[in-house]
Amino acid sequence: MTNLEKECVKAGLKMTGQRKIILNVLSQSEDHPSVEEIYERSKEIDSSISMATVYRTIGLLHELDLVIRHDFKESFARYELNHKDHYHLIDMETGKVIEFESEEIERLKEKIAEELGYEVVDYRLELYGKRKS
Repeated sequence: MTNLEKECVKAGLKMTGQRKIILNVLSQSEDHPSVEEIYERSKEIDSSISMATVYRTIGLLHELDLVIRHDFKESFARYELNHKDHYHLIDMETGKVIEFESEEIERLKEKIAEELGYEVVDYRLELYGKRKS
């Protein structure tokens, strides 16, 4: 059983075969797939998986804070496993999502919160850009 599956069970989610497939698709994704992309990838593994099952599973995982929903200024949402140790740069021309880490940003967000008398409990940083010519 994967760590993600253990987290689901710990949260009281029944681990069906189809849910395991959807979790596997998410954990193997190097991009930030939409529900439709998760459905297509899952269906390649098990043709009996329905779109409704994918929507329900993603909804439950989101409620459990195991996946993060991103809008990235598009007409659809994208999803990824909840790893709060990285940031995103979205290429406005291609839609490509680039993940990156920054110790400098980590220090700065903590410093800002501390100076304002707060403790950071959640955060999100999305940069939108175009390649320089």
